[in-house]
Amino acid sequence: MADAPKAEFEPKIIGFLCNWCSYAGADLCGVSRYQYPTNIRAVRVMCSTRISPHLVLDIFRAGADGVLLGGCHIGDCHYISGNYYTEKRVRLMKRLLEESGLEPERLRLEWVSASEGEKFSKVVTEFTENIRRLGPSKVRKDQRLGDRVAAADGASETFRLKALVGRELNLVNKGNAYGNRLDPAELEKIIDASTEEEFERSLILELSRGKARSVKELGQIMDVPTDRVLRHIVALRQKNMIAMEHPEGFTPTYKTIVIGGEQ
Repeated sequence: MADAPKAEFEPKIIGFLCNWCSYAGADLCGVSRYQYPTNIRAVRVMCSTRISPHLVLDIFRAGADGVLLGGCHIGDCHYISGNYYTEKRVRLMKRLLEESGLEPERLRLEWVSASEGEKFSKVVTEFTENIRRLGPSKVRKDQRLGDRVAAADGASETFRLKALVGRELNLVNKGNAYGNRLDPAELEKIIDASTEEEFERSLILELSRGKARSVKELGQIMDVPTDRVLRHIVALRQKNMIAMEHPEGFTPTYKTIVIGGEQ
């Protein structure tokens, strides 16, 4: 007896659509009877910049296969510069996804105006097919990947990354406190280096949350040199985020400080 044909994978995709442009474009798409896959669950927001990296990464942690962000074209934002910040945040999110090991292609940003119903149809169709090719997310089934995506989520909430991305526009256009404007390419390098550092620190906290671990053990799990792990632990101890447990023998171990019963 022949085996039954295997059902095609149907991606779970969340779409956040700007009220003024992309959501109106989706409405026009429906009115014009353009066809697109039904895998997307659309959520209307007043501006694409309302969607934080934390929210997107938390959705990936929950097992979503893809996230689509839709906003107004650059220069047409109802709130003047909201979509500029969206663009910079998406760059940060993709960088964190890359660090975690989850494919950055699972996140897509598109500018769709209220008059581009056909474009909305094409974007959703193309994105759905791309996610099908990538296959289902393994975040909920792969413990290592789940820990790393959780670490990416934690890193996105750090003051350092929020401040860098949130002030990028002013640092480039107006300058710092001394009036010195930063070169966009140099600023991107600073953000990339900071992202890697904050991700590694967040991963140490994630891995040490339920079990005290040594520097060597953390280095092996993270595939990071032990001297770098030690520097991160020193920084985390200064912030009272990790504590040294009573060492067994001569090897100290470290465990994340959990405040108020937080899991």
